Formats: sequence, structure tokens, C-alpha cells
Amino acid sequence: MSDRSFVAACVQMRAGKVAARNVDDVARLAKQAADAGASYIQTPEMTNLLVKSREELFAAILPEEADPSLAAFQELARALKVTLHLGSLAIRLEGQRAANRAYVIDPEGDIVARYDKIHMFDVDLPDGESWRESATYRPGEQAVVVPMPWGGLGLTICYDVRFPTLHRALAEHGADVIASPAAFTKKTGEAHWHVLLRARAVETGAFVIAAAQGGKHEDGRETYGHSLIVDPWGRVLAEGGEEPGVIVAEIDIAKVSDIRQRIPSLENGRRFAVLPQASEPTQLRDVAT
Repeated sequence: MSDRSFVAACVQMRAGKVAARNVDDVARLAKQAADAGASYIQTPEMTNLLVKSREELFAAILPEEADPSLAAFQELARALKVTLHLGSLAIRLEGQRAANRAYVIDPEGDIVARYDKIHMFDVDLPDGESWRESATYRPGEQAVVVPMPWGGLGLTICYDVRFPTLHRALAEHGADVIASPAAFTKKTGEAHWHVLLRARAVETGAFVIAAAQGGKHEDGRETYGHSLIVDPWGRVLAEGGEEPGVIVAEIDIAKVSDIRQRIPSLENGRRFAVLPQASEPTQLRDVAT
């Protein structure tokens, strides 16, 4: 394996309301991933706990510097000697707001990058399900590409996958791999999960790695699962099911430059203007000849 190749793993979870129990689940599955040769291990969105009730959430979460789960994950990365990418944790901020924040932790246990989810899932679904993430979480304002030994790692979280301009910006700023950890709802996952992730890989010529929450959770919600690792040609290299577990795949970063040379859409992109729609339709007149 070259210095630009590595084994990536997704830890698929079914997080509940008790952070300590979720930490234990990650530790068990991350060890399986490390034993399978993974040097980069990604967990889903909301790794520390999945709680729908705002009151229960704020009763359970802490600021970053006091969060015991983050400290435990730093120790886990150090013990396994892996890069541990926490898809996100719920972190308390000032003013009864929280951050949906990703962390990349190196094999020494040091935090090398943070990313706050930019796009908030504020939606009313046809089945009556309603979400207002912006009522609880403060949206991020900065995209992040993390320098890794093998190349650039672009960070996104869940709903960000529906915004291709973010992914293109990450690729244009050096991302060879784009992370898309998620807690996708079962209904939207069944309809869109595969096509969105494969499209983002094809559009950017990057690998996409997406660890997911899956199954019926303690707070009543149901997530889709099906963690995915997709290559720059849009091929699925590994896929999970609905149960907690681990998937792994070898990532050869040389494929990124190969695909981008074959389909140079990042180079060929152009800036353009959009003409405003006329306020009134143009009136045409018949002319007798």
C-alpha cells in the first residue's frame, strides 16, 4: 500500500440517550475496524447521543472543554493509534444553543480539526414528521478541508449532502475525500441517500465516506443506516445494512487525479450570470404583410 493509500472504516451506530453507553458502543466497533486494518475511522452524526427533546438534550450536553465523551474518544484514538473522525457531537454553547460539531482526532489523541454543520434541517415532511434544527443548533459558517498524510479531507455533516456547491468548494480547495456522516431519516434515506452520495462523488471526483445512524432509536426516531464508501467514479466500495456494525474499504487517492483528468469538470467550471425573469411577459403583435 502506497503512502497515498489507506484503509477507511465507517462505524454504523444506533445511538441512544445515554452518552456513556454510546461511547462504549463506538469503542467496541472502532476496535473491530482497527483490527481490520483501518487507520481512518469515521462515526455518524450525533455520536455522543441522539435525543429529540430539546429539554433532555440540554440536560445531557456540556461545553467542549468539559465533555467527557470527547475526552474518551481522544483516549480511544490514542489507544488504537488511528485517526478517529467523530461525525459530530452535540456540544453546548452559550445562550441555550448547541453546536452540531465534527472532530478529527489524530493517532496521538489531539484534535486537529473541528467543523460545525452549516446547513440546518428545517423541514415539514409529508408524513407529518417535522424538524427545526435551527431552533437548537447554531449553524456553522466555515467549510473545512483537513490536511491528512494521504491528501485533503473535506468535512460535511448529513443535510449538507443536499448542497453540491459546498462539496465543489471543498474539492476546489484540495479535498480528495469528502466525509458525509449522517443521521438520515428512514423515509428520506430510502429515497435519496444512495443517489445523493454517489452524485457528490461523481461531481467532485472525490471519495465519499458516510458513516450513518441506523434503526429505531431510544427517542423514537428511525434512521436509514446503509453507511457507504463511494469511489470518485460513483462506485459503491462498501455498504452497511440497518444494524450497527463496521464497513471497511481501501482508499487509493491516486484514483482521484485519474478520474479528474478523465472528467475535468472542476477545471471546466465557469462563472456565469443569471438573467432576471422579466416582470411581465413580452407582448408580440401580428404584422400584416
